[in-house]
Amino acid sequence: MLRSTPLIKLGFLIGLLLNLAVFASSSRAEPTIVVVGDSISAGFGVPLQQGWLHLLEQRLQQQVPELKVVNAGVSGDTTSGGANRLPDLIETYSPELVVIELGGNDGLRGTPVKLIQRNLISMIEAAQGSGADVLLVGMQIPPNYGPRYAEALGQLYPTLAEQYKTMLLPFELLAKISTAPGMMQDDGIHPSAAAQPLLADLLAKPIEDWLTSRSN
Repeated sequence: MLRSTPLIKLGFLIGLLLNLAVFASSSRAEPTIVVVGDSISAGFGVPLQQGWLHLLEQRLQQQVPELKVVNAGVSGDTTSGGANRLPDLIETYSPELVVIELGGNDGLRGTPVKLIQRNLISMIEAAQGSGADVLLVGMQIPPNYGPRYAEALGQLYPTLAEQYKTMLLPFELLAKISTAPGMMQDDGIHPSAAAQPLLADLLAKPIEDWLTSRSN
């Protein structure tokens, strides 16, 4: 049997200390937030530096300077696309918080609510399975798409938030911005540059509460 030499013991001790240092460093790492969304997150029609996600990151960094917000918004994306993209985003960025801003395009296309539900659940479970918290952004479509369909879609988000214990930004808060004069682009779908700071403020509140809860 080989006997441990002082040199081997010293090497083992150094390796152990290095591993502990890496663990301590990672445990102190500042949070990364991934926002998986559609053109609203991508900032369609608005310069990048004026987009609400850029403004949100700047605001949150006043509280946590090293915080990072990853804009994973893709114009035209649906919950199916988000469900397909999210696992790679989680692997790449290891986020502490995943914001899901998807479902509007599904609704406009008449995607069955059951399918939207399945995709949202897939994203929630993927995020929570990785140890991340989740913030759901509520969605709604006009009743002229069918009142029963519109109501079912709107109720989906608070139902899932309660079921999976996620945070929720109710659509009603977003609607207040969209109905104010000058807050929408000419297409009537995408928020204008003037609306971006308001969107940033709206999303900042639940995230700031989340940051506070992490530090307690």
